[in-house]
Amino acid sequence: MAIPPTSHRIDPASGVLSDPTGRYEKRLADLGGIYADADAFAAAVAREGDRVVYTVHEVRPAAARGDLIFGTTFMEPGRIGDEFFVTRGHIHAIGNRPETYYGEAGEGVMLLESPEGETRILEIAPRVMVYVPPLWIHRSVNTGAAPLVMSFCYPSDSGQDYGLIARSGGMATRIVADGAAWKAVPNASYRPRAKAEIDAILATQD
Repeated sequence: MAIPPTSHRIDPASGVLSDPTGRYEKRLADLGGIYADADAFAAAVAREGDRVVYTVHEVRPAAARGDLIFGTTFMEPGRIGDEFFVTRGHIHAIGNRPETYYGEAGEGVMLLESPEGETRILEIAPRVMVYVPPLWIHRSVNTGAAPLVMSFCYPSDSGQDYGLIARSGGMATRIVADGAAWKAVPNASYRPRAKAEIDAILATQD
């Protein structure tokens, strides 16, 4: 039976997507182990652990190959120490699945990393489309003083692997404040992936 077409309105101020099939949010206390400054993170959680860092509204018409998942991400501004708020980040469980992000409001960057550890950083702002090619780990960073709102779209059978970043001690690069701007710095906890780990990622392609 054919899936009926639908249309959805995005509020760029709130990130709310009309008629979503799902919604979830990540609070500060959910994001342990991501930020470099563990003491600053613990203090922030003690002070406001229930604070919502980002909210996702999404539509999943079907999980079968050939369909799409799309939705919005609303990220609050903020920092842990000098490090800007980030999403958990992931690579698609089927590695050769791409994704797009479109800036609706605010400013930030898409932090990308290849399985071999190459880093790319792409700025995202209103009316800017970011293409995340297959096999790139990616994480959103709100570098602004206002909420960062993005819409996204990816193949419905992609899946997400959130553990890959944790197993490497984070991504190779962190995004931190540099006066009123931002800069990229090396992550001192990063462990480059061994050839066997890279081969395992490449083997997820179909």
